[in-house]
Amino acid sequence: MKKLLEEYKSGKITLEQILEELRFLPYKNLDFAKIDTHRSLRKGFPETVFCQGKTKSQVVEIIDTLSKTEHNILATKANKNIYHEVKKNHPNAKYNDLARTITIEQETTIPKKGKIFVVTAGTSDIPVAEEAIVTATLMGNSVEKHYDVGVAGVHRLLDIKDKLFQSNVIIVVAGMEGALASIVGGLTSKPVIAVPTSVGYGASFKGIAPLLTMLNTCAEGVVVVNIDNGFGAGYFASIINR
Repeated sequence: MKKLLEEYKSGKITLEQILEELRFLPYKNLDFAKIDTHRSLRKGFPETVFCQGKTKSQVVEIIDTLSKTEHNILATKANKNIYHEVKKNHPNAKYNDLARTITIEQETTIPKKGKIFVVTAGTSDIPVAEEAIVTATLMGNSVEKHYDVGVAGVHRLLDIKDKLFQSNVIIVVAGMEGALASIVGGLTSKPVIAVPTSVGYGASFKGIAPLLTMLNTCAEGVVVVNIDNGFGAGYFASIINR
């Protein structure tokens, strides 16, 4: 909607064309998907495209539709084949190999505010952390990261405690037993968003063990998102930081 109004003010489209677009609010029906074109107005950020389980042509059509009304677009759980198809229509699309995200940033002047600090227990947790970082950055936040500070060498975390104290929100990404979120929550008064990952040996049950550890934390101020849900953590951290 914001993009439509800007194009109207600059003379690129007419009032009649805006009214025609408004006919499709609150969604545009593509048969296989109903694009929520009203979400930016309700929530301040457009619908995010979850690519897993969708065909390349479906993802492309959804992104093409969103790009008509939205400045910045985020697609998650995307592979490179999907990215190459999207890039044919959107040359400015970018792919993050670790996060498996596609971003199309058409408004780059959004001022970054606050600070979200992202830490991981191990290197294997980085892909989920990167998804959180891409999400939070695109939503207009200043994001800093520090990786591999898990409880097996907790002195590594203590070396960056000043950064924890200076942040507005902290995202902790951890697999195995997931204890890092409790330690961070016990060290700082800042809100902590814990993200369990599916990283770990058999008894971690593909993320169930760290999920339960994080849910059962006795540290105050810790909330938990679902397993491997970096996007959800980045989004929620942005709401808090706002």
